[in-house]
Amino acid sequence: MELKECVKRLEPALLQCLQENLRIPSVQGEPEPGAPYGSEVRRSLDHVLAAAKALGFSTVNMDGQLGWCEYGSGEEMIAVLGHLDVVPAGDDWSFDPWGGEIRDGRIFGRGTMDDKGPSIAALFALAALRDSGLPIRRRIRVLWGCNEESGSADMKYYLAHNGEIPVMGFTPDGEYPVINGEKGIINVTYAREMDQVGDLRLISLHGGTAPNVVPSSACAKLACSQELARRLAALHAPKLRFTATEYGLFVEAEGVSAHGSTPELGENAIGRLLLALDTLPLEGETKNVVHFLAQTLGMETDGLSAGIALSDEVSGKLTLNWGTLSIENGSLQMKINYRYPVTKSYEDCAPILDGKFAAAGFTKAAELHKAKLYVPEDSELVTTLMKVYREQSGLEGKPKSIGGGTYAKSLPNIVAFGPIFPGDEIREHKPDEFLELTRLMENAQMIAAAMYEMAK
Repeated sequence: MELKECVKRLEPALLQCLQENLRIPSVQGEPEPGAPYGSEVRRSLDHVLAAAKALGFSTVNMDGQLGWCEYGSGEEMIAVLGHLDVVPAGDDWSFDPWGGEIRDGRIFGRGTMDDKGPSIAALFALAALRDSGLPIRRRIRVLWGCNEESGSADMKYYLAHNGEIPVMGFTPDGEYPVINGEKGIINVTYAREMDQVGDLRLISLHGGTAPNVVPSSACAKLACSQELARRLAALHAPKLRFTATEYGLFVEAEGVSAHGSTPELGENAIGRLLLALDTLPLEGETKNVVHFLAQTLGMETDGLSAGIALSDEVSGKLTLNWGTLSIENGSLQMKINYRYPVTKSYEDCAPILDGKFAAAGFTKAAELHKAKLYVPEDSELVTTLMKVYREQSGLEGKPKSIGGGTYAKSLPNIVAFGPIFPGDEIREHKPDEFLELTRLMENAQMIAAAMYEMAK
């Protein structure tokens, strides 16, 4: 029987399994014995492993961290990597986020797109490939992780406990046609103490909520005489407000929010505020720090003045987002999120930025680095997946590089392949998350064909 027909025959079972799993609110919870990410995440994993066993596959549960099923034989293994943990439902839903309701050709629920729909489709794609009788020379393993949304500690555990490395594979947790490049991501925290002197002193400053979000607002309180406050309150500038108060001056800056991977689409309110403060008659260390930050970062998004304006033809420019800044009683802490091109490295940028801040009296308080991912366009993995995409979708396209990160970074020899088709609405993490039933089955067929092409 043809592979496509085998996939189609399994549609009712796939829908039932997906609905059942969507009804499990697998948001990370308190760790328990055998359930390091909470009881509901473990319940979701148990459910999908039981479904795999019922289909006749051998299964493994690795200490509640992740699990997998496997088909075939051979020394080499190819992998499909999905995850069952989901973000909280949040508000503003029109449907029960944990209902798995089907209406008007769509299935609704948290995780339908990210990533229960595609990862459970992979299970039934594997069953369809087995039922087709097509010969394969490599084993196929479908893995379900439990911690993608909160740091991918599950896959770190897998690697640390001698989990087998696939010769190639993909995660249906990105976009089509193929994401073969993901920029390196660095979140760094700098801190500094400042002495306050002079007639204009910085009492406090706050802006931003997270390093990977362009801040849409920022504000500062400055102590000064009423006379100086009235004079400075007369200043005017776009998206800035200066207000005289009983303690001195209050300055507000307005920005435009955007994701930290595309800061050029926003306007950084912290940078706007610091550029404004740099024009005021500050003195001493406060003046030096404000001037340094305004001139080194300001509202730039490419790291040019910071000395790290890297770029390449594959993934474009380095992006830099000044995500947060807090100053209280002379103590400053700030967080920057920057993403370097896929053909560059940590060593090409981090030491330069660290050195510049160290020279200005800052210390590096914390850092999180997710290394870049890049699989060349002419590699066997990428060319195989592009072949499958063109044959199954009838569409052309080219591999792409992105500024964000996918689950592919958590395991060697993996790239992101689906589930979002070009032009489709991005719905994950939003209210009323859904997946069209036709898209669900198109993904199942795409995954089955990709499994066969990689394993034959």
